[in-house]
Amino acid sequence: MSALDFPIANAKSSPAAANAAAASFAALTAKLDYMSAEDVDNVRRAYRFADEAHLGQIRNGGLPYITHPIAVAQQCAEWKLDAQALMAALLHDAIEDCGVTKPELIERFGAPVAELVDGLTKLEKLEFNTREENQAESFRKMLLAMARDVRVILIKLADRSHNMRTLSDVPRSKWTRISRETLDIYAPIAHRLGLNATYRELQDLAFQHLYPWRYATLTKALARARGRRRDVIKRVQAEVEAAFASAGIQVHIYGREKALYSVYRKMDEKHLSFAQVTDIYGFRIIVANVTACYTAMGVLHQLYKPLPGKFKDYIAIPKVNGYQSLHTTMVGPFGTNIEFQMRTEAMHIVAESGVAAHWLYKATDPESDASQRLGTQWLQSLLDIQHETRDAAEFWDHVKIDLFPDAVYVFTPKSQIMAMPRGATIVDFAYAIHSDVGHRAVAAKVNGEQVPLRSELRNGDVIEIITASVSSPNPAWLGFVRTGKARSKIRHHLKTMALTESQELGEKMLAQALRAEGIERLPEDNEQHHATWEKILRFSGNRSRADLLTDIGLGKRIASMVAKRIVSLLAETGEKPDQLLMSRERYTAHESISQGALVLDGSEGASVQFATCCRPIPGDGIVGYLGRGEGLVVHTEDCAVAKKLQQRDSERFIAVDWSDEPTRAFEAGLLVTVSNGKGVLAKVASALASAEADITHVDMGQDPAQDATDLRFDVLVRDRIHLAAVMRSVKRTAPVLRVQRAKPGV
Repeated sequence: MSALDFPIANAKSSPAAANAAAASFAALTAKLDYMSAEDVDNVRRAYRFADEAHLGQIRNGGLPYITHPIAVAQQCAEWKLDAQALMAALLHDAIEDCGVTKPELIERFGAPVAELVDGLTKLEKLEFNTREENQAESFRKMLLAMARDVRVILIKLADRSHNMRTLSDVPRSKWTRISRETLDIYAPIAHRLGLNATYRELQDLAFQHLYPWRYATLTKALARARGRRRDVIKRVQAEVEAAFASAGIQVHIYGREKALYSVYRKMDEKHLSFAQVTDIYGFRIIVANVTACYTAMGVLHQLYKPLPGKFKDYIAIPKVNGYQSLHTTMVGPFGTNIEFQMRTEAMHIVAESGVAAHWLYKATDPESDASQRLGTQWLQSLLDIQHETRDAAEFWDHVKIDLFPDAVYVFTPKSQIMAMPRGATIVDFAYAIHSDVGHRAVAAKVNGEQVPLRSELRNGDVIEIITASVSSPNPAWLGFVRTGKARSKIRHHLKTMALTESQELGEKMLAQALRAEGIERLPEDNEQHHATWEKILRFSGNRSRADLLTDIGLGKRIASMVAKRIVSLLAETGEKPDQLLMSRERYTAHESISQGALVLDGSEGASVQFATCCRPIPGDGIVGYLGRGEGLVVHTEDCAVAKKLQQRDSERFIAVDWSDEPTRAFEAGLLVTVSNGKGVLAKVASALASAEADITHVDMGQDPAQDATDLRFDVLVRDRIHLAAVMRSVKRTAPVLRVQRAKPGV
């Protein structure tokens, strides 16, 4: 049941109530002339079932509850939805309020109708901690149901429209929450799907109940303005009709008044008075075909002077919700600004009904399918986001970004046009093309010039994404991406990679701990060791072997403790530790190179962090600290922070060592003292470049320049030998007095 209604238990149905319901249903059947006799019979069956199910329930306004489902079905009939949708509209509260089960609906009306009703049913039976969590989960279910079948959201929007029309019957304490929900969720969805008439109505009704005084004041102002400008509008209409008649173009001209909430929002955002909002009135001109749209614009531009920068061609480049029209604003009589919109009949139906035009306008003209196609693309993207995001609140966070499609239009190198939300970046564009393109993006060219990945898109940009097979998403991208798809894909990839890397690290650490206990290798997860692994998982509290290894890699479990448990369990099955291996491992444990040490080559990813306090590089003596939940942190042996941790948490340190062939460069700090003079920084930078050391950061300090100045560089080097060569190269530079490796706090 809607939050707007309260059933009165055991209320008796009066003759007046029965008559009201019958009259409502008669009004509905009058709109079903587009259906077959069989479909109309099915709708009647659904009505009789719903009427019986809601018997005795009364709305806040005093009418029988059944009048609400009928009103919802009437709106769906205006959109010319099929019989299944109208049946679902009549039954949409049956599961939630009347104890009717989904299997019962399947048996009586078929699976498609039952699925539609189920998609509309809120999750009242689940327990949530907060109203927001409940709302997010309900919204997620509705969106996913609508992604599978767009009729779900059309019925839901019809439901919300009728509830908003009757909101005055509800206690005033509920107005703010319901109106805000309508403005934040349902109106943007209607706009996103091209249902502009519903979008404007929901906004105005929400505005009326959210700010009643402002609504009343603006309504009066608009009525006064309508009276003052009536003569202007009549004159403009007469002049426009005469101009088209003389040009021999057949058109239908309709006056258009800006929606009240749009006027209010323009006043609020641009800090204007009502008198300063000049585009309250306009005209729609419906013509026969696309060519006539442009011809009509030419006729108008000869009649009145167009305003520069106020022409928009949404026919050549439709809005993301499928909307198509030509817009032009001109200076009419008495200096009044008037907007004209030129469109075909098919465009007009799509403009008002969006995805509903799929049912409403059965034409072979491909433009009638534009909204349906674009709406379907967005709905499919919801399924993609859901696939990456299981958490309801996070899903809602991603989707909310995509509900306000103030778009920019950009091109691929092959001239394919793509609509992106305003503020979207190169990375958003890359993920819009394909997830793999986004994951592998390393650089981009806009209009032939290389730009940073965080650059915002601009109308008309031609964008080329440069990828590399070894690249992966950067967590920093989450700070600037704008689309829900890009955000969810990046988060999912980072989570998956972190868990995979932690599992691999955990496996290495457990194998190392087992060697110290005399077991050559980790028992495989096969039939022979199945019982052993089950006991280990009960001991550790993990669901699977992979979970246990991941926890070890993240530092949530101590490898040595798990190893001891494995040894005792293996002993029960007759597998004894190898005493020779145990002796050798323990004998060499104190040496700098231990056969049991975890070998690092820089490819470990997020599961291994190199401490910023000492910044170890290959060749440094290192120790590994297993932080709780943060994986392995590598310090240099002489690091003061590591020494403090060893005193406090010695059992969390493990033996680590460098690989003979590291796979990447590592960051090191250099403190360079120079004799100040012209071009000193350039000379030092040149010396670093000649030694093949990339500079990642330069700090010249805040102190005023002196004869001798300290420059701090962060550079990428392969190992200690490379660092020594870099330091020699810098030392030989003329103005350099001293070079040393920067220590923490120096």
